[in-house]
Amino acid sequence: MRLLVDDRDQKFVLYEQLRIDELSHFPLFSEFSRDLSDMILEQAEKLAENEFLPVNRTGDLEGCRFEGGMVKVPESFHRAYARYREGGWLSLSDSTDYGGQGMPFVLANACVEYFAAANWALLMYPGLTHGSSRLLEKYGTSELKETYLYKMYAGEWSGTMCLTEPDAGSDVGNLRTRAKRLPDGTYSIRGQKIFISCGMHDLTDNIIHMVLARIEGAPKGVRGISIFAVPRLRVTETGELAENDVVCTGLEHKLGIHGAATCTMNFGENERCVGYLLGKENTGMRIMFEMMNEARLFTGLQGLGHASAAYLHALNYAKERRQGALIQHMKHPETPRVPIIRHPDVRRMLMFMKSSTEGLRALMHLGGYCIDRSRAAEAEEEKELFQGYADLLIPLCKSVGSDLGFRVCETAIQVYGGYGYVTEYPVEQFLRDCKIASIYEGTNGIQALDLVGRKLTYRRGLLVKNALNAIENILSRIRRNFSLRDLVRIYEEAQESTVQVTKFFALKGMTDEFESPLLYAKPYLDLCGDVAIGFLLLWQANIADQRLQEIYRDHNATDQPSRTRVVNENRSAAFYFGKIASARFFINQVLTQAGGRARAIMNNDRSALEIPDDGFALG
Repeated sequence: MRLLVDDRDQKFVLYEQLRIDELSHFPLFSEFSRDLSDMILEQAEKLAENEFLPVNRTGDLEGCRFEGGMVKVPESFHRAYARYREGGWLSLSDSTDYGGQGMPFVLANACVEYFAAANWALLMYPGLTHGSSRLLEKYGTSELKETYLYKMYAGEWSGTMCLTEPDAGSDVGNLRTRAKRLPDGTYSIRGQKIFISCGMHDLTDNIIHMVLARIEGAPKGVRGISIFAVPRLRVTETGELAENDVVCTGLEHKLGIHGAATCTMNFGENERCVGYLLGKENTGMRIMFEMMNEARLFTGLQGLGHASAAYLHALNYAKERRQGALIQHMKHPETPRVPIIRHPDVRRMLMFMKSSTEGLRALMHLGGYCIDRSRAAEAEEEKELFQGYADLLIPLCKSVGSDLGFRVCETAIQVYGGYGYVTEYPVEQFLRDCKIASIYEGTNGIQALDLVGRKLTYRRGLLVKNALNAIENILSRIRRNFSLRDLVRIYEEAQESTVQVTKFFALKGMTDEFESPLLYAKPYLDLCGDVAIGFLLLWQANIADQRLQEIYRDHNATDQPSRTRVVNENRSAAFYFGKIASARFFINQVLTQAGGRARAIMNNDRSALEIPDDGFALG
């Protein structure tokens, strides 16, 4: 049994729901095909299973070591990273002009799902490199790209993003790192960054940092921030590598992702750190947000990867672990013990994990697909439309992916019982590794503020209106399916509840109670996330029902007993039946709560704002 990704469900999302093979109709992806996609996914699965997964546990136990100013990653990571680099996996979806393979972003993300499920800590090293490489490709000079970009896309050199400082975490505008113009057009960088993932390590010979800093004389706040490429080893005019006054001063000891180095980095202690401006001065935040969008989708994929692995491990365990008798025979001591998957409460937990994981998979790959459609569009209007979809989806992917992924991991431990709580079994590591996803790359509270403060208000709600129109186009087809009418009704009620909260926020934003949308931004995002997943599962159920009816007709199954027999004997029928079951479970168990959650938000309880600080607890 596969223990990383349900590849049948992944292909359902990619080919039957999103129909990504049709991307080949666009000139940008003319080399892309279904056969090529299948081959790439198969190879990704093999690499994840054969190289990444075997060193996940050893990497967790060994962790990273800080020795003499250098960071040593788990020794077992080196071989796996070399195989990843040699296969060209880092630049799968990037421009062929710089060594990439030009494949769709959604396909690259589907490969990431395998690697994320197998070993997230190891994947972070090339993952951060990819994001920083994309910035360098778009905003670096030709000379800078020629010097550094080819080696980064090849995985020979790596990259990071350096935002956080001791006094400037989420409040980026308060950063203290400084940049001073030098006569040759470069800049002298001086400052400290903390919590820098993969900031120093021995997987590659060089690391190029994307560093936010304020140029001397620049405006205060975020308006005066610029971004620089700062290599650990600078390439000199003679082509040699020279130290660039970039040092690591220590590692953080963390709850999880022990194999990923989390570093404190000092730049320019000896005033010999050279940085190269990306883009124009004082545009650093806008440029960094482009990298952050990719990083936030990447983090959502982390939640999906952990959820997928946790669910499949728990499912396999539930099929093998024998405990207790069936409820109808439990009074008879001689009754054989049954696998715990036969117990109702365990099946309920498995259904929660199954439906949540399948919904997350659809959400993440929809985000990647929209980015591809925006990249491939030849008309500006279509480009803006799909970029708007992606912008609206990013905070949902990051927040819902990390939060719901964590809940799936938590539920997996519950399925294992006491064994899930001990290190002999893998699910406790999934939980520890997954928790950070709701914190880094902008906490989920910040994702909620981004959704409410930026995405909802953009051009008087244009992004939301366009999304609702796209949903309606698909719903109009689903309404014709008589067997799903009860699910459609529940979904439409949940969607309307969400729309009402959106209008409520718009009204409050124009009054002296403008803090209310900020107070309830995260519950609102959670509500939007559930409605989005509910819609995606409903969409899937409609497709699955059509396929299932075709199978019934092929087997001449015209009554319930014959259809039950087909489902029990035909694996394709069982899969499609399971897709409908996922939608039914999630919509009935989660979306039915949407109205109450919407009312809770619109009750506008302000006790959290009105309580005095000492009212929380007296010191």
